[in-house]
Amino acid sequence: MSAPVVLGIETSCDETAAAVVRGAREVLSSVVHTQAQHRPFGGVVPEIASRCHVRLLPGIVEEAVRQSGLGWDAIDLVAATRGPGLASSLLVGWSFAKGLAMRLGKPLRAVNHTEAHLHSVFLDPAAPDPADCFPRVGLAVSGGHTNLYRLPGPGRVELLGRTVDDAAGEALDKAAKLLGLGYPGGPVIDRISRGRTPRAGLFPEGRVREGTETGGLRADLCLSFSGLKTSLLHRVAAEPPQGDDEVAQLACDYQEAVVDALVRRCGRALDATPGAVALAVGGGVSLNSRLRTALADLCARRGVRLLLALPKHCGDNAAMVAGLAGLGRGVPSPAAFDLEIDPSWAVG
Repeated sequence: MSAPVVLGIETSCDETAAAVVRGAREVLSSVVHTQAQHRPFGGVVPEIASRCHVRLLPGIVEEAVRQSGLGWDAIDLVAATRGPGLASSLLVGWSFAKGLAMRLGKPLRAVNHTEAHLHSVFLDPAAPDPADCFPRVGLAVSGGHTNLYRLPGPGRVELLGRTVDDAAGEALDKAAKLLGLGYPGGPVIDRISRGRTPRAGLFPEGRVREGTETGGLRADLCLSFSGLKTSLLHRVAAEPPQGDDEVAQLACDYQEAVVDALVRRCGRALDATPGAVALAVGGGVSLNSRLRTALADLCARRGVRLLLALPKHCGDNAAMVAGLAGLGRGVPSPAAFDLEIDPSWAVG
């Protein structure tokens, strides 16, 4: 039986995206529009994002099919993000996918956005087959999510740890705003930190405070970035950085604290996953150059394979949605047609 051709749709936040993927890994097209309208506000405005999705999505889906070199009759399956994400944004993409699947007379599959990030590493043609990478640890790290998972076998995903407040990308964006670096801040902090040596111990390490509710998860596998942001706020208020050089050094120090917190938890997650052969890291923050270097060092020491998404697949995109559906994950038809969006939909 030939691999299905999947049309994927992603609108969980401020990226409007569509892609066509054959099977779970062969990306035939991927079209992503990142909304720039939110920059003056220092963050995503849900109403603006949803209106932009309504305006752009039909054309982006048509472009994805055109770029794939296939016709509409070649589409075997429609898949879309059902959650987690911004409710108003999810509603646009999920409703469009339902209508399109009905119009084409094709099956529909509901895909979890966070799990799709974990699959994004396998869109790289050089990556191994997913079936050859069990058990593994997965880290989904972005502006909205920072979660650690154990994947012991096909179709099994277990939450090991999570942030109890800010996501890593959110923590970087807030730091950039405090330092006057604009939005989105993570890429700017990464760029101006390169070539600098971070000062150790300047910021807290992201530990979860005793007594914090973790939902039954191990506290040492969870993260907290709110104290880190507050520490930067107090430092800037007490000793305002003078000039671009001091701002860049402070950004470097702050970034190192975020990276160190993530790498420490990944190490503990590997310890908690006997026989782990790989660490798979997806999400927008996985594009950070310092994080990539630190994770490579960790995996080299542990003797496990580091799987990172190609840069074009690190941010929100529809290829990861289509690929995960092609792998057989998600809620299939006919049940999918009866589902509504779920902005807090947990993996598994």
